[in-house]
Amino acid sequence: METHFTSQQLDLPPLQMANDVLRKCVHCGFCTATCPTYVVLGDELDSPRGRIYQIRAMLERGGKPDANTVKHIDRCLSCLSCMTTCPSGVDYMHLVDHARAHIEAHHTRPASERFLRAVLAKVLPNPVLFRLSLIGAKLAQPFQALMPGRLKSMLALAPARLHGPSAIDKPGVHRAENAQKMRVAVLPGCAQPVLDPAINEATVRLLTRLGCQVVVAEGVGCCGALVHHMGREEQALDQARQNVAAWMAEIDGKGLDAIVVNASGCGTTVKDYGHMLKDDPMWAERAAKVSALTKDVSEVLVDLDIEGVAQDFAKPKVTYHSACSMQHGQKLSAPPVAVLQKAGFEVAEPKEAHLCCGSAGTYNIMQPELAAELGARKAKRLGDAGGTVIAAGNIGCLVQIGKYADLPVVHTVELIDWATGGPKPSKLG
Repeated sequence: METHFTSQQLDLPPLQMANDVLRKCVHCGFCTATCPTYVVLGDELDSPRGRIYQIRAMLERGGKPDANTVKHIDRCLSCLSCMTTCPSGVDYMHLVDHARAHIEAHHTRPASERFLRAVLAKVLPNPVLFRLSLIGAKLAQPFQALMPGRLKSMLALAPARLHGPSAIDKPGVHRAENAQKMRVAVLPGCAQPVLDPAINEATVRLLTRLGCQVVVAEGVGCCGALVHHMGREEQALDQARQNVAAWMAEIDGKGLDAIVVNASGCGTTVKDYGHMLKDDPMWAERAAKVSALTKDVSEVLVDLDIEGVAQDFAKPKVTYHSACSMQHGQKLSAPPVAVLQKAGFEVAEPKEAHLCCGSAGTYNIMQPELAAELGARKAKRLGDAGGTVIAAGNIGCLVQIGKYADLPVVHTVELIDWATGGPKPSKLG
């Protein structure tokens, strides 16, 4: 793609990056076939190729973007399916992230939307505030049908049962059972401990059972993904720096073999800290080190001997949903399926596995109609695959699919924990 940035614009590292990305696009259109919003809406402006054209025009022009461009970029899920399909290696992820930061800096949204975004950016990354908000949502759920679309979507986030804080998420060290093979840190997360604390509990039980000393580092908080994808770049970078500092204290102390993340949306962001902070001389090297050590929990489990502790009992057939952040963001398709199979589960994979479920961080709140259509479509495909339980490795997907699926939906690590000596996931009855 031809670009026309000025020399002054290209002196700015973010615009130099955008220019390099844009010039790789050859207009082939392969991305349109795998883009969820294009599949649903059939509008070229809601395809990656269409958004790339709009982003180029917006960035070349500079200043305030037009409302139509903002609308179509807002509709992007950041599922990154286009990057898996693209034969030219267009780095759409970093391009759309920069476009969102530009919009946040130069576009004035309606007051109601500014308020909603500010609330989400404040509440969701903070487990205490998020738990309090869910208590309020439970109280308001009887009036859900009377609420407008976005408020209705927020109320729907409240789980059937609200959980108190889990001791497993507090800073501390959990000793390995038997001989220690690895020393790893885990990211407790922000929304996940509130929505489903059983996931982190299963993760720590499983890793210690398989020979890992597990550290929950002091000072680790939200990964920054939620605000990063809202264009709130400084808030995202501050959260990244906070986590890098906490993990580097462990790396420089007793050392870490890996930083384990059990929510693939968070994992994609932590693995990108090196890029996010590459222009910050104080943090670039440390961020790159943290990113290099970061692994999805399934990657660590592949290296551990699951077969040696797998329990021999009748296991349900599992339909595996590969989160977009897993298969497209981290390029991990094989490890989660492999560890399920090693633990003795038969695994089915659905049709249209590449299409997003519609969760995408805050997308199911900000774009409730599109998210609902994608969620129902995904649940139908998963239900048709023949399993009796659905497994996924990302909390957003678990909540979103659970709203539409007739089958129980559990985290992959909960099944592996059960198969290797842990309790049966409560969602399976």
